[in-house]
Amino acid sequence: MQERPSQEQINKMLWNACDTFRGAFDSSEYKNYILVFMFVKYLSDVWKDHYNAYKKQYGDDEALIKRKLNRERFVLPENCTFDYIYDHRNDSDIGEKIDKILSQIEEKNIEKLDGVFRNISFNSEKLGQTKDRNRRLLNLIHDFAKPELDFRPSLWDGKQDVLGEAYMYLLEKFASGAGKKGGEFFTPKEVSQLLAKLVAPKAGARIFDPTAGSASLLVQVAEEVTDKDGNPSRDFAIYGQESNGDTWALSKMNCFIHGMDAARIEWCDTLNNPQLLEGNGLMKFDVVVANPPFSLDKWGHEKAEADRHRRYLRGIPPKSKGDYAFILHMIETTLPNGRVGVIVPHGVLFRGSSEGRIRQALIEENLLEAVVGLPPNLFFGTGIPAAILIFNKAKTNTDTVFIDASKEFDGGKKQNRLRNKDIEKIVAAYRDFKEIPKYSHVATLDEIRENDFNLNIPRYVDTFEEEAPVDMEATKLEIAQLEKELAKVKAEMQRYLKELNL
Repeated sequence: MQERPSQEQINKMLWNACDTFRGAFDSSEYKNYILVFMFVKYLSDVWKDHYNAYKKQYGDDEALIKRKLNRERFVLPENCTFDYIYDHRNDSDIGEKIDKILSQIEEKNIEKLDGVFRNISFNSEKLGQTKDRNRRLLNLIHDFAKPELDFRPSLWDGKQDVLGEAYMYLLEKFASGAGKKGGEFFTPKEVSQLLAKLVAPKAGARIFDPTAGSASLLVQVAEEVTDKDGNPSRDFAIYGQESNGDTWALSKMNCFIHGMDAARIEWCDTLNNPQLLEGNGLMKFDVVVANPPFSLDKWGHEKAEADRHRRYLRGIPPKSKGDYAFILHMIETTLPNGRVGVIVPHGVLFRGSSEGRIRQALIEENLLEAVVGLPPNLFFGTGIPAAILIFNKAKTNTDTVFIDASKEFDGGKKQNRLRNKDIEKIVAAYRDFKEIPKYSHVATLDEIRENDFNLNIPRYVDTFEEEAPVDMEATKLEIAQLEKELAKVKAEMQRYLKELNL
């Protein structure tokens, strides 16, 4: 049996495959080619594994094998495998052949993969003129033919998280190099883990992300689902909405690779044209999480008045900042016993005017359960510190816990990261709901009222560190010693000047 490649080997080979495109065009574009090709290779290898298993069981009965394969979670049409691509790697029309394969895969799996490949073409002049394009595609095909990138599940003993981890690894690498745009499609793994543990989804939950991006946060929350005994559970349903077509395609592939084929991710504008509807209104969920674009300008303020009776009954957010528009959408789509976890810039905690009135209404309704201050420079494309707000529609008291976790992290050259111990400490402070000096404070509703509903964390968590008292006697002795040394230096200088007749 072929030795299973390690996670590190898979990640390294995938990242090296990007050399084919580096320098030709920006990573924000070529990431789609790499991730789509990886997805096709994954489908092909899983299909090959299933075929070999049925072949071993049923021998030469190809008709029976085909019937069995047609009942799998996806179906690959004839000549739509990576092996076929590899066999035709030197064809002058290889880009066109790959595009036809993508189209046939979509058509055959219309319910799960409809539209996933619509925005990409391997026959595009983005990849260069014919000779350059074919050379790049040949390099890409050779890279994915290497043994390290054999994605057959039989090599991993059925552990499909290996490929899921590789997909997340690539997403994070691309986000890291994409500047400001990186934060638009990927939430850092550690932040996703923290938010997933804070909302603590249970078996049977419907989970929703209205700004799904590449579904990194959504997948992480789904993987945190536990049954009544605290064991991992696959009993959940996940939903999302994403406005960018390319990023939406990445989210669909991400969910599929993680075995979450039934995920319903809609390509739409959440605030202006939500597509997850039920009955006469918005679909409702048990857990709603998001890392929305910070202070989005032109979010749809001009259309908000028409929806004042539903999402904006507490007020309409300002024209140039859409933070509370996303928050209000999330709360409106949460079931009566549901929970919301949202990442926000600190301005959401204290800005006044319409935002202040909305914030006051949410607090007066006893929806806000926790405010968590995060370290700076955690997110791609921005160094500003952020916070996590937890809203709970089934709160059992009127208190709110404030946690200042801004000073505990692993500092990096380009980006800071939360360590496991940092995540565990934040989650414990939230679950225990108790006072921890210099770290957390449980504020009453009256206390928040006294602060005019300002949620700025330093108002509630005192992190001031007193300076150590000065030892006056030791300081006097040090000054006396310095004066002696200074007198000695002055005397030596006078002697040198006298010798030089100066």
